[in-house]
Amino acid sequence: MHKNLYLLFTFFFMTCFVFSQDVEEKENTQNESILKGKIIDGITKAPLVRAHVFNLNTVVGSATTEQGDFEITAKANDTIFVSHLGYQPIKLKITNDLLKGNELVISMFEKTIQISEVNIKAHDLVGVLEVDVKNIPEDKYTRIHINGLKQTYEVGKPRKKTFSSPVDAIYHPVDFLYNLFGKKPKELKKLRKLKDEDSLRKLLESKFNRDLMMEYLNLSKTELDNLLDDCNYSRYFIEKASDLQVIEAVLECYEKHKAVKTGSTQKR
Repeated sequence: MHKNLYLLFTFFFMTCFVFSQDVEEKENTQNESILKGKIIDGITKAPLVRAHVFNLNTVVGSATTEQGDFEITAKANDTIFVSHLGYQPIKLKITNDLLKGNELVISMFEKTIQISEVNIKAHDLVGVLEVDVKNIPEDKYTRIHINGLKQTYEVGKPRKKTFSSPVDAIYHPVDFLYNLFGKKPKELKKLRKLKDEDSLRKLLESKFNRDLMMEYLNLSKTELDNLLDDCNYSRYFIEKASDLQVIEAVLECYEKHKAVKTGSTQKR
């Protein structure tokens, strides 16, 4: 009897929860409008092509046309995140006035970056796995893709961690990631949506500036690099991977770390 009452109560609670979520999502959708605008270079006033516009609240994205124009769904109090390779990203809080059809023009300015010297070395790959693996230098968990094979192979050995202070030894970036997604499950869902939706994947495949990732995780570029390093990704991967690859790497690292922490790989 008690078991049946418990099951009935659980079913009733879950039904109410799903219904309330459905009502909330419908209300949010009804309040959304189409935000239209143009993105230009702040100095030359020329339109910026393929600048990316993301709604951080609803996780939808768009890219500017040849004329610098864009359209994206938004509602009042949403935050729009605009980024373009080589330019300083911009966050914009949406107001009711911006949704009334007035033309929105966003000016972006180039980042000031000091470029260091880069040495590029070619690796002669012949397409035979046994031969190619031997020809790749041993880097810390270098990720190698060989044409014709879907797998990503890991070579080399993990580098032993050295800590400069007791505080540094206590803090681990992967633990930070685990705690972040535990306390803010919505951020985890947003990253998964970025990874899973085809339209967003296409946008992120061409992005290499990490701005969106840093915004969602509230990390600097150095902190994000340290996180990937702590997840045993190679320096080459950290420097060259697209934003989509970085998102996939962070989620993979989180799932592996959660499995170690909890003994389960079940997603939250």
